[in-house]
Amino acid sequence: MDRREQQVQQIPLQRLNTREENRRRAELRLIFDKYDTNRNGYICVGELKHMIEEKKCPDINQNVVKALLKTSDENNDDHLDFEEFYKLSIQHPYLFRDICVKYCRLVVPNRNPNAVTGDEIDGEYEQNMKLWPPPLMMIVFSIMEIIFFVVDIFHTQDKNGTSTSGPMATLFIYNPNQREEVWRFLTYMFVHIGIMHLVMNLLIQIFLGIALELVHCWWRVALVYLAGVIAGSMGTSIFTPRVFLAGASGGVYALITAHIATIIMNWKQMEFAIVQLFLFLIFCATDLGVSIYNSINDPLDKVGYVAHASGALAGFLVGIGVLRNLKVVPWERKLWWCAVTVYFMLMVAGIMYHFLNPAHFY
Repeated sequence: MDRREQQVQQIPLQRLNTREENRRRAELRLIFDKYDTNRNGYICVGELKHMIEEKKCPDINQNVVKALLKTSDENNDDHLDFEEFYKLSIQHPYLFRDICVKYCRLVVPNRNPNAVTGDEIDGEYEQNMKLWPPPLMMIVFSIMEIIFFVVDIFHTQDKNGTSTSGPMATLFIYNPNQREEVWRFLTYMFVHIGIMHLVMNLLIQIFLGIALELVHCWWRVALVYLAGVIAGSMGTSIFTPRVFLAGASGGVYALITAHIATIIMNWKQMEFAIVQLFLFLIFCATDLGVSIYNSINDPLDKVGYVAHASGALAGFLVGIGVLRNLKVVPWERKLWWCAVTVYFMLMVAGIMYHFLNPAHFY
């Protein structure tokens, strides 16, 4: 019996018989064979270094590779056979990424020379951007909004898309006289009145939403966006109970304030955090000022500013609750509990108000 067969026999039988184990071994076998360039059944220092180079850190020191090889080479033959490589991969699934990050931290100096510790560096937030799973959620929402808009234009022959008599607008717009059709509290996000209304919402939600998806994953951003949409219609229903509502502005403003939330929660890990926070605060303050001015001086203004404000509040609270926090400190845990508690209390209070005080709406 040769050496490789002996090593296989040393693996517990139940591990070899599980479907997950077989699948994982098959995947790692493909990786092993890919980097076993000379096809001798072993990975040497050069092949291991080439593997790490493909992880976007080509200048990694060869001494680091040798140290890694030494810790995993159980029989001290300066090579990794498949079983040694498999064991290394199972024990350290993020090994190569961690090595690259540690090495790059040594090469790239901190912009803050007075930092006490070396594990908090600017740009760590940006390093966590990933293209998989792809940031498609905001694109999917945008495509649906475009489809709804085009269908209404086709049926109404209104080239500017300002008519509310189309089939999509009739069925899905938030209509205060049809609150019993509860889907309208959400589906109004797909209906837009006018091309500029649609284009502005699409530009902002794609630009800001994809940036969040790259770090926080699609489902977290979807929760923030939908929470803003629902909060927008809920706030409008309570504070301006006779206003119709169309457009994704509640979700868009939720994305804006979600960026503020993630800047606060990842302050030390984000590049130019103060600049980003300043820009978002200036935008929000300017929009709020314009909204108040228009609502006071223009009685014919039909923009649902309550939906904007409600969506913004929901985006901030839900953003703190569901978006990733790369390094949690004690005060951030308290802020998390406060944000989650306040959001659920507000939503429960809004729902109960609809049931307990129906006269307010009619």
